[in-house]
Amino acid sequence: MSTHTKPHVTIYDTTLRDGTQSEDISLSVHDKLRITEQLDDFGVHYIEGGWPGSNPRDVEYFRSVHKLSLKRSKITAFGSTKRHGVTPGKDSNLRQIMKSGVEAATIFGKSWDFHVRHALHVSMKENLDMIYDSIRYLKARLSEVIYDAEHFFDGYKANPDYAIQTLLAAEEGGADLIVLCDTNGGTLSYEIGGIMEEVKEKVRTPLGIHAHNDTEMAVANSIMAVRHGAVQVHGTINGYGERCGNANLCSVIPNLVLKLKIPCVGMKDLAKLKDLSGFVSEIANLPHNKRLPYVGESAFAHKGGIHVSAVKRESGTYEHVRPETVGNQQRILVSDLSGRSNILHKAQEYGVDIEGHSKEVRKILRVLKQMENQGFQFEGAEASFEILMREGMSKQKHYFDLLGFRVINEKTGEKPTECEATIMLRGPDGRVVHEASVGNGPVNALDNALRKALYVFYPELSEVRLTDYKVRVLTDKRGTGASVRVLTESSDGVDHWGTVGVSENVVEASWQAMVDSLVYKLMKVDDRRNRNRR
Repeated sequence: MSTHTKPHVTIYDTTLRDGTQSEDISLSVHDKLRITEQLDDFGVHYIEGGWPGSNPRDVEYFRSVHKLSLKRSKITAFGSTKRHGVTPGKDSNLRQIMKSGVEAATIFGKSWDFHVRHALHVSMKENLDMIYDSIRYLKARLSEVIYDAEHFFDGYKANPDYAIQTLLAAEEGGADLIVLCDTNGGTLSYEIGGIMEEVKEKVRTPLGIHAHNDTEMAVANSIMAVRHGAVQVHGTINGYGERCGNANLCSVIPNLVLKLKIPCVGMKDLAKLKDLSGFVSEIANLPHNKRLPYVGESAFAHKGGIHVSAVKRESGTYEHVRPETVGNQQRILVSDLSGRSNILHKAQEYGVDIEGHSKEVRKILRVLKQMENQGFQFEGAEASFEILMREGMSKQKHYFDLLGFRVINEKTGEKPTECEATIMLRGPDGRVVHEASVGNGPVNALDNALRKALYVFYPELSEVRLTDYKVRVLTDKRGTGASVRVLTESSDGVDHWGTVGVSENVVEASWQAMVDSLVYKLMKVDDRRNRNRR
């Protein structure tokens, strides 16, 4: 391992180019510009905007990005070395890079003799000339040129002498930085350090690392590369990218800052990391992975009673860093593994005073474990748990009485199934309301009828929207008669909350979750009114 002093490491974000090669992601120009502004605010050093020679969308991005008032990040354009048989000045790819208006560019070339023979179909000497000529051309016109040595680690393992020659061609051409790429993502961490040490003996230009995640090693390989002298790390937010993705900067950055004590971003910026991660997933229209290290919802979530008791006294007992350093927060979950500490913590979180009510706490814990044994799950349905806890403390307001509902599915011949629900309930003033509604399914029809009836008494419920609805079969032993669990997520445009229902009847399970969702909203409205009165 290198014994050099800790390097200054720059962060190179390629979410807008490599990240969009993920099969699930397609970003508009407007999307890319919004993400650019967030990356600049966070403080990444380089933002790779795209490949201006490959598609009209990236051309438009580079036209628009210069209008942004960026303060901290340098925009780079991406491309390949010149084509065989064409001078750099006449190569369309290099000319598009120059037209993009950037001051820095990143181009890639072949380091693996296998690719030179079977992909480029040129001689080994010609490939070296293509690398040298392309970088020399760009360096004469731009302030900074970064060279991505594509497939370097595979190339080095196959033919180390030639792989080094490609780097020397880039160095002689004037590259400011040479990035060693594990393009296929197949290199293991123990290989990275040894190869980098050998490269440093022959190449004077500073080195970077660009790792893919096909063996789940991209973050580890990036950290290992830094330990052996890499001064730039390439990656994407949330690890988005082709195939299994790229190195996840949301893990790389806190590992560098908090573990290796390399200040690649400031502590104030690091505290924005979770928000940045969520913002990018939202713009990409993808669910945020709750199990991401550092920035996932579950990263600092505690479920076991012994764990909860310990972290409440000292968070370091079961947390490797303080969640606030990356903008996250500690979460105490409730389940059949919960103990008294979980209940007390959740009560404090919800503002329910249960100090000195040990009998009620034991009752809530007993009911909780019984319900989870039936299939209820409260980790993703904390609104349902808060209602359960208030009921256990006899502090839950009663908002309406259900007198009955009926759901009808009717199918005639080849026509689509028609669904209608009727509902009768008694409101808080004793009035009985009878409403009917249709929907695209029985649950949707019942949800529409319930809301229609409740709007008479609680017009504020019109703010509530169902944002997610999941049904899970709990056991397959009884086929279509199996119990199901319904998890819903709702929002009023400001807050989000989850609820749960369990039954052998999917409509009944959905009813439980839907009622909890609306009751929770009414609870929050009442809480706010009570605070205002005080």
